[in-house]
Amino acid sequence: MDAYDIPAEQLFSFSEEIKKSRFITLLAHTDGVAAARAFVQQVKSEHPTARHHCWAWVAGSPADSQQLGFSDDGEPSGTAGKPMLAQLMGNDIGEITAVVVRYYGGIQLGTGGLVKAYGGGVQQALKLLPRLQKVPMLTFMLTCDYAQLSEIERMIARFHGQLQHSEFLQYVSLTLALPHAQVAGFTQNLTDFSRGGLHLVPLK
Repeated sequence: MDAYDIPAEQLFSFSEEIKKSRFITLLAHTDGVAAARAFVQQVKSEHPTARHHCWAWVAGSPADSQQLGFSDDGEPSGTAGKPMLAQLMGNDIGEITAVVVRYYGGIQLGTGGLVKAYGGGVQQALKLLPRLQKVPMLTFMLTCDYAQLSEIERMIARFHGQLQHSEFLQYVSLTLALPHAQVAGFTQNLTDFSRGGLHLVPLK
């Protein structure tokens, strides 16, 4: 669960004409498979007269193989969706769906030409796409004494975490988020500071 890039814009498009066929590559930020499917349907409804709406998505982290998908949408098998997905995965980008809309111009491209057109369209669009970096966070509950609170708050900041919620009763109950890569270091510091008295409780 390392940091990975996601699209900085909700929608990005790139268009080119190849042998009289018009190829429109659309990239969208889609967090999850449901959002990816919805975007594909949206593009189909916006381009109802196009011959093909080929797509590929990496709907979560690039490392999560459960959130990958692609379709050739009537093009010869392996000539559209798969090369599009290969470009997305090769760029180590997540939460993204690519749809390439093809308006057929009457000239067949052959399998090699199709792979180049679909994969190349996504490749060109990715080169121009503004990106953000997403740092996966894990959420925890932590209960401490009032006297320990200020040091724990400093510790959260030092490990690039976020204090999401505080509840002040007999003890202080904190809900906090930590970058995945910082959890081990924070846990060790917390153990040292509290002499083993405080423990992070993971929240789903």
